[in-house]
Amino acid sequence: MNAAALPGSVEAILDASDRLSPYRRFSREEWAQLRADTPLTLKAEDIERLQSINDPISVEEVVAIYLPLSRLLSLYVAATQGLFKATQRFLLAERETKAPYIIGLAGSVAVGKSTTARILAALLARWPNTPKVDLVTTDGFLLPNAELTANGIMERKGFPESYDTAALLRFLHDVKAGHKRVTAPLYSHLVYDRVPGEERVVESPDILIVEGLNVLQPARLPRDGTAIPFVSDFFDFSIYLDGHEDDLHRWYVTRFMRLRQTAFRDPRSYFRKYAEVPEREALDIADRLWTTINLPNLRENILPTRQRASLILTKGASHRIESVALRRL
Repeated sequence: MNAAALPGSVEAILDASDRLSPYRRFSREEWAQLRADTPLTLKAEDIERLQSINDPISVEEVVAIYLPLSRLLSLYVAATQGLFKATQRFLLAERETKAPYIIGLAGSVAVGKSTTARILAALLARWPNTPKVDLVTTDGFLLPNAELTANGIMERKGFPESYDTAALLRFLHDVKAGHKRVTAPLYSHLVYDRVPGEERVVESPDILIVEGLNVLQPARLPRDGTAIPFVSDFFDFSIYLDGHEDDLHRWYVTRFMRLRQTAFRDPRSYFRKYAEVPEREALDIADRLWTTINLPNLRENILPTRQRASLILTKGASHRIESVALRRL
């Protein structure tokens, strides 16, 4: 402890908090050294194809951050599979079912979750034993726009109450139970709604990545001890992608303005009207959407779940991951 820090002082509390943290923290350089001999199995053009709009990622970023993470996950997956088999033997199970390894990925709007999820999925699928890797976003479990509007919560789309959490829990239960074919609703960012009659099919994956804003949020616990499952109860490993509020705001507005020149111009786009307004008005709209919807959701629901993650990846202003925090076992 700092000799100048008096008991009960802010300095003493911060020092104790750091010493008692459940995380081991790494600088970018320290984390990159943990790659060992993990090979880079993605080409530059693969990485470019997998990145989202306004979410730049370089080969160097994949090497420094995602290859060490891939190596860590290979160890965790092998250990979890061994534990599962040991439990099956203990239970004298007559028939073993494959229990997929499920990875949860959380973080704010505009932080780059989609790029991280796709890069990670591509690396995991290229392990030497070529596991089957699937990726599902929780967008498909958003309630349909008509239902959100009828309930008066269209302006809270993306908040916890806007999801069909029961359906998401059933989906994760069935995947974890080893069901051979599980379906999830399909969502279109173009029309900003579920696609009626369309489904995303997940068939016996070895690894499933579940990406979404609030996937680490716990439910309110009942006083009588009734079992209430959380989405994160089904995760074997979880990642929180972090960024400073000011950077997230700037990334969101920049992405919005770029979409005005691309996807928003599609006649089918829910946001078609924003492609036609003057630039200054569009900037004001983007600021308002961030300030009234995305920022409150971040502060109230998303950021408080950060400390529940197995791993925290913290981005700097240029989208470059600057530090990594790994939960101690």
